[in-house]
Amino acid sequence: MRAAIMLDDLAWWTAALYGAYQDHSCPAAMRRMAPTLLRGLRRRNDHGGMTELPDYADLPAAAHGGRSAWSLFGADDNLGLVNLMTPDRIAAAARLVRRGQVFCLDMPLGSISPALATFRGPPRHQVLHTPGTAGFDDVYDNFYPQASSQWDSLAHYGYAPDQMYNGATEAEVLAGTRNTIDHWARHGLAGRAVLLDVERAMRAAGRPYDPGGPIAINVEDLELARRQAGVEYAPGDIILLHTGFAAWYVEQPDQIKRRLHGNVVAPGVAHTEAICEYLWNSHAAAIAADNFAVEVFPADYGPAAHPFGFLHHVLIGLFGMALGELWWLAALAGDCAADRVYEMFLVSAPLNAPGGIGSPANAVAIK
Repeated sequence: MRAAIMLDDLAWWTAALYGAYQDHSCPAAMRRMAPTLLRGLRRRNDHGGMTELPDYADLPAAAHGGRSAWSLFGADDNLGLVNLMTPDRIAAAARLVRRGQVFCLDMPLGSISPALATFRGPPRHQVLHTPGTAGFDDVYDNFYPQASSQWDSLAHYGYAPDQMYNGATEAEVLAGTRNTIDHWARHGLAGRAVLLDVERAMRAAGRPYDPGGPIAINVEDLELARRQAGVEYAPGDIILLHTGFAAWYVEQPDQIKRRLHGNVVAPGVAHTEAICEYLWNSHAAAIAADNFAVEVFPADYGPAAHPFGFLHHVLIGLFGMALGELWWLAALAGDCAADRVYEMFLVSAPLNAPGGIGSPANAVAIK
């Protein structure tokens, strides 16, 4: 009983201190103390299992909709929810390896051609070789790190213009000092991954599903897939969302691929606050999908729909959640369906590119 009371007490203090830090009407001394006290509570969580992140409903409201996790990990944080990938959690995730089966989660470079976004393009690869010599080299031109299997760094999209995750500014992103991909590269991305096979779950439930259509995946659909997988979320997880889009795309004729260039239609999570609440309350560090943008496309960029019309504003800009897109999940999903094991160890090595906005996923899942 006392343990439960301690949990409740610490959760209350976490929420209260976080609210005090965000509330500029509080006394300055209290606001100065709050981040230090919060860090102490979080350390007890990491090593003693006593507290959790605040629930979505306990986060402070953001000025233009949604709720904000800014300063939850400190005013100078550039990692966001990747902070939840702690050594203890990574070590525990490594113990999930049973068979030693490795799954490459990157699509081949150049397989998205033409690029889905008009401001990106396919890479050009040239092998360099001097006839009569024994050596070879190569070079890539027109290389867009976010044109195929990728990570979006926290510098990719903000809550609003000049309002990037954790209060970083446009100038700081352009200078390469805040939220860029190299922060994740230095920390490392690894941990427990759980696969939600939404395509298979919806088909099994007799629901209409088109991996090439704008299917809005809602909370009930995610829960259907989670229950099918038999998994529970844990802090620091990487959620792998299998929609079937990437496998569908590679089988399409060139005319369909050209039609998608600049006119992307793809399944993904619905543009709702309920989805944001669900993902935050999972306490996952990241969500990576085999579709264009994790969220359903097309999006609604209009001011009336902000911030949920394009969830990058919330997931990246307010939460600091790592988003992976266009991952190759088909083989992994098939294996999970066969052995009924939907959790695995995942390791990713994003480019250690100072000032970089995105990176190839460079990810493998190991079962």
